[in-house]
Parts: sequence; C-alpha cells; structure tokens
Amino acid sequence: MIILDTILWGGLRFVFNRIAEAVEAELNDEDKLREELLAAQMRVELGEMTDAQFSELEGAILKRLREIRQAREQATDGEPGDFKVTGIDASVTFDEEEGDGRR
Repeated sequence: MIILDTILWGGLRFVFNRIAEAVEAELNDEDKLREELLAAQMRVELGEMTDAQFSELEGAILKRLREIRQAREQATDGEPGDFKVTGIDASVTFDEEEGDGRR
C-alpha cells in the first residue's frame, strides 16, 4: 500500500511539475507577448479597442517584457556561455572529381 501511494504521489508530482514548467514558459515567452501586442494594435486599427485600452495593455506587456529581460540578465550574470541557439546557417560544398562515383 505504501509503495502504491509513493508511486501515485511521485506520478502526480511529475505531472504537476511539467504543468508548472509549461505555464512558466508561456508566461516568459517574449514572442508570445509581442504577438499579443501586435494583435492589440490590429484591434485598435479595426476599431475593436480604444486607444486608452490599448495604452493600458501596451504598458502591461512592455512592463512584463522588461521583467523577463531583467530576470534573464540576473540569471546569466557571471555565467558565460549560457545562451539559446535560435537558428543555424550552414552551407556544404562538394568538389566533383571524375571517377569517385558521386554526382
């Protein structure tokens, strides 16, 4: 019985940790916040949102972006090499030689 309880609680803890990580990632996603800001700008242009509502939302989003950047800077202070790769640019050049079987 104790083993089943331990397995059950361990499994639940794992699931809740994954949910918490997903929520934290969503809250700290700068791209998502920028998309939200662009969507709000579109709503203003379409007349679905007033300038005052947009200003309030814009202020909240920009504040959150600053908080995310400050937290990231504080987390990486003194830890060189801690960065995120967002893309790779690669090129390949083949030398063609007669008789090597490659084309």
